[in-house]
Amino acid sequence: MSHRFTYLVYRAVETCCRLLPLTVVWQMGRVLGRAGSLIFPGYRRLVRRNLEIAFGHDRSAAELDWLTREHFATLTANLLSSLKISYMGEAAVLARLETRGMEKVNVVLKEGKGLIYALCHMGNWEVLSQTNILGPGVKSASMYQALGNPYLNAHVLRRRSRSVCTLFDRKDGFQTPAGWLRDGNALGILADQHAGDGGVWCPFFGRLASTTTLPALLSRRTGAPMVALTVETIGPARWRLVCGEPIPMTKGMNVDQATARMNQTLEEGIRHSPADWFWVHNRWKTPNPDFLLARYKRGVTLLPGMVMENLQRFEILIRSSNWLGDACMAVPAVRAIRRGRPDARVTILTPEKLAGFWRAVPEVDAVLAIPREAGIPGAARVIKRSGISYDAAVLLPNSLRSALEAWLAGVPRIVGYQGHHRKWLLDQIIPKKKRITPTEHHVRHYLRIAWRLGADVEDATLQDPLPGAGVEVSGKVRIGICAGAEYGSAKRWPLERFAEAIKQISAELDAEIVLFGAPGEKAMGETLSGMLDGKCENLVGTTSLEELMRELRRCRLLLTNDTGTMHLAALLGTPVVAIFGSTEPAWTGPLGQGHTVIRQHVECSPCFLRECPLDFRCMKAVTPEQVSGTVRRILADHA
Repeated sequence: MSHRFTYLVYRAVETCCRLLPLTVVWQMGRVLGRAGSLIFPGYRRLVRRNLEIAFGHDRSAAELDWLTREHFATLTANLLSSLKISYMGEAAVLARLETRGMEKVNVVLKEGKGLIYALCHMGNWEVLSQTNILGPGVKSASMYQALGNPYLNAHVLRRRSRSVCTLFDRKDGFQTPAGWLRDGNALGILADQHAGDGGVWCPFFGRLASTTTLPALLSRRTGAPMVALTVETIGPARWRLVCGEPIPMTKGMNVDQATARMNQTLEEGIRHSPADWFWVHNRWKTPNPDFLLARYKRGVTLLPGMVMENLQRFEILIRSSNWLGDACMAVPAVRAIRRGRPDARVTILTPEKLAGFWRAVPEVDAVLAIPREAGIPGAARVIKRSGISYDAAVLLPNSLRSALEAWLAGVPRIVGYQGHHRKWLLDQIIPKKKRITPTEHHVRHYLRIAWRLGADVEDATLQDPLPGAGVEVSGKVRIGICAGAEYGSAKRWPLERFAEAIKQISAELDAEIVLFGAPGEKAMGETLSGMLDGKCENLVGTTSLEELMRELRRCRLLLTNDTGTMHLAALLGTPVVAIFGSTEPAWTGPLGQGHTVIRQHVECSPCFLRECPLDFRCMKAVTPEQVSGTVRRILADHA
């Protein structure tokens, strides 16, 4: 029903245009276009964003605003004019059309190899189907894709069938068009639209865009060179057809390079008359779901002399988890996302307390710190004040808050697990793992997000320690102790057992003992230090995150509960001995080589509770002798 209604409206507008003089139709279109820019704010924002991508580096905001309004006026004027000229004679249309550079076409056609002219939605592009633009004696054809509205499609085909241009439906294949070119004829192909999965990613106005390879493929198959044709508006209901430089398929040029060169030629034509191009098309569309390019079959192509660093970046905002351990386990996913496309720029949005950690990860380009006292609107303001137009936000936490932060900041693509009551805020939902067993490490939970976005997550180097990681050995053996756990007492091995294990270690080794912990664990640190008669360095609650990272690098080993410090030490390359009780090491154990987990599995573990409701049997089953023996053995092996 909607198709029929749209068709009837179209025919009514077409009839009105047919009855009016062409210049009146053109002027009426400009007025309607100006009004349309106000009535359709979504399209206006899209046009403004596209113009900013194309010209933002060399035009002011005021110029871009004017160009946005001018585009709506010019586009509507040309669309209405196209309805009129389809009922005019060829001579009447040619009287309103100038040409420039068409002598290049004549030179190419004389070689008898045929000609592929790459078309774009620019100006009144319908003049190309209503006139014999290549001159007498030259047969011209065009490939088209059927419209979604069957009534409109049939009508447009009937109208175009009266023109001098032969039409080939893309769904019928390319054999007939290829034969047409081999006979020395000309073929037009639209080449300026987003090509999705089948296109090659190459620069268009300095930003990667998926581009059809069809013109270049037919050129390779038939030997017909390519040229770009653009239509400029030069006055009321008057147009100029401009021919670009021919692009021959030379011996050293492949299909992808020829496509990139065609993009460059089309761009040059659009720059001459920017208000004429179809900016309401989402040319730099963010693909769904794979907006990372690692798995695209054609990949990325640059012309010789182009450097990826000079292109506009694909801006990805990643919302960090709030806990240090979760942030450490998310590093492989962040690396995979960063490597997922060569033009990616990754910014981490993180609580202020974790900003220093993320600055130490080389794959992170920028860090936005959320002040401790900031609420959801405050976090959104942090995003906006960065001055970056983010293309996508990837949410690592499952919270409603993290989704609201990105939504209020106006990020156009928000990605994450469904989470807590936030489905309505997400543009792309990551499905959870269907099977509960076997147990999967939490790092895979984050890597699944990267995989769903198109990244390669099987690269073993994703889980490598940070560059420069490794113990900075100097002087005595330095052993770190992390006896706390902010999550709850169920994760803490008893302090008296820590003290006994440390004394057993010190009895055999001349070691320096260093205590680490969170600011809220200062009392615990003082208690443990007293149990050791002060024969330790107590840094509990006194170090910043950056200082903690430096201290952990100095340690030959870290003895710890299941804590964020455990994950941080593992990521820094410091060997870890981790005591587990209420939690599951297969899910949150230390990543990498050289780490040891001590655990006595009992019938009620893992329970994942903050406080033990029974007798704490899982932790009490771990003895000081077991722990000290493990530490001494590992230190001996490393020595």
